[in-house]
Amino acid sequence: MSDNSKKYKLDRSAFRARNASEQVNYGKEYQDLNWKDRMRIHQYLNSIAYGYDLSNPPKMDRTAFCMKSRE
Repeated sequence: MSDNSKKYKLDRSAFRARNASEQVNYGKEYQDLNWKDRMRIHQYLNSIAYGYDLSNPPKMDRTAFCMKSRE
């Protein structure tokens, strides 16, 4: 087993199975939020998932893209 596979291990305690009625109600509390509040939640969850500071997000690597003329 490589070191990377030991480093990234699934936390099985973070998730739980739901029945159909619970799954239908999941997310109802977020439907009433406006798009700005949902975007703040999205940014927070991204910062947790990718491990960066919310007040100092990483910059986009613009060297990975190129522009071509359509002419």
